[in-house]
Amino acid sequence: MYKFRTMVQNAEELKLQYAHLNILQPPDFKIPNDPRITRVGRFLRTTSLDELPQILNIIKGDMSFVGPRPTSFAAVTYDVWHGERLEVTPGLTGLWQIRGRGEAEFDDRLRLDIEYIRNWSLWYDVQLLWRTFWAVARRKGAH
Repeated sequence: MYKFRTMVQNAEELKLQYAHLNILQPPDFKIPNDPRITRVGRFLRTTSLDELPQILNIIKGDMSFVGPRPTSFAAVTYDVWHGERLEVTPGLTGLWQIRGRGEAEFDDRLRLDIEYIRNWSLWYDVQLLWRTFWAVARRKGAH
C-alpha cells in the first residue's frame, strides 16, 4: 500500500519507548500528539493527504475506493471470526473511517468491516464516499 511517510524513519523502534502512552488495546498502537510524527506528516494526516498515493493502488487493482482498510498486522493477529474481512479487496475508505475514525479498537473496526461486507451495494459505496468526503472536510476524527 502506497502512502506518504509521515513518521520519523525509526518510528517502529521507538514504539517500545512510548508504549506506556498507548491509548488503544494491542495490536493497535496510538498515542496522542505522537512525537514520532513529523511536522509535515501531521499536516498530511490531519488533511488525509497521506492517503492520496493509494489512488495508485486502486489503479493497479490492489485496492478499491471503498472496503475494509488494509492493515499491517500478521495473520496470527486475527481470530477466526475476523477472516471474513480478509476475503475482500481493501479500500481507501470504509465504514470505520466514518464511525470512530482513529479511535475505534481493533475488534470494533473489524465488526464495522464485516457489517460493510454484509451490507455491500454500489449505493452504499456512494454513500460512504460522500460521508468520507465530509468527515475529511470537517477533520472529524482526524488522526
